[in-house]
Amino acid sequence: MTDIHTILGKEADSLLGHRCEGIPKDRLHIPGPDYIDRVVCHKNRKPGVLRNLAAIYGHGRLAGTGYLSILPVDQGVEHSAGASFAPNPDFFDPGNIVKLAIEGGCNAVASTLGVLNAVARDYVHKIPFIIKINHNELLTYPNIYDQTLFASVEQAFDMGAAAVGATVYYGSPESRRQIQEVSEAFQHAHELGMATVLWAYLRNPAFKQGDTDYHVAADLTGQANHLAATIDADIIKQKQAQTNGGYTALKFGKTHDKVYSELTSDHPIDLTRYQVANCYMGRTGMINSGGASGADDLHQAVRTAVINKRAGGMGLISGRKAFQKPMRDGIELLNAIQDVYLAKDVSIA
Repeated sequence: MTDIHTILGKEADSLLGHRCEGIPKDRLHIPGPDYIDRVVCHKNRKPGVLRNLAAIYGHGRLAGTGYLSILPVDQGVEHSAGASFAPNPDFFDPGNIVKLAIEGGCNAVASTLGVLNAVARDYVHKIPFIIKINHNELLTYPNIYDQTLFASVEQAFDMGAAAVGATVYYGSPESRRQIQEVSEAFQHAHELGMATVLWAYLRNPAFKQGDTDYHVAADLTGQANHLAATIDADIIKQKQAQTNGGYTALKFGKTHDKVYSELTSDHPIDLTRYQVANCYMGRTGMINSGGASGADDLHQAVRTAVINKRAGGMGLISGRKAFQKPMRDGIELLNAIQDVYLAKDVSIA
């Protein structure tokens, strides 16, 4: 098992000993082996959705825990294939993407229609597929940032996918169209018995002020989560909060003083707890993204996982940190993340 204390270093006591007081854990619907029976079964989900969610929660090293470790590889479209796969050209091949997810002990693999279709007959019965049905792309000149449909719900269903995934760029000029498209797609997916995963990202150049990036502010990302839950996502993917006060700094929208004075603090677990609270207090599970690959990937991945778990989150979705390395190193990083969720001494704060 991963030595979590050593990896966290000087932050270990702060991250492992913190207790959330603004939103205490007894108000949350926390992950656990009975999460589907205890939480999801109260929703209006069809039996097929419950079966597919059970397949996702029941796969990989975290099977039966209520936590999720998902490998996402849609960056060939979102960031360009060269930027994503040049560090490790093996991952131009979709077979290696799915192989990494399986050997890395993941609950599911999330990727594009093309990637997963290329190897569907080999792997769809071996690991749950999540088909990402919309994408941004960076070949338009000048670059634009807009999530548009690349695939249909029917194509995901025909492939045997357990779930569909989609992104909404909340805060962008195109967000209203994206909300409508994704809401309709999610309704159709549920009708066909598939689960739904929403990448609830913020996108607006005004959200970055000087050196402060409010795209990762707890108050703004929390509201994005609330909107994601409103369109009936089963799982919400969100960037982990790193700051707060987006509403007050940008002077728009509506908020409340208690968000900052009582419900949150500067502690990263409190900031992430506010994100979880906006997912209907955990009735919709929140997974955090692993972020870009860099020189300190193991520390950053374990740190992110500890914060997510202790805040009441449901897991991590980690891509570039895993697939931009040699296969063995990627597997070890995924396993280190999973070890956080398997560790009994890393508890809900």
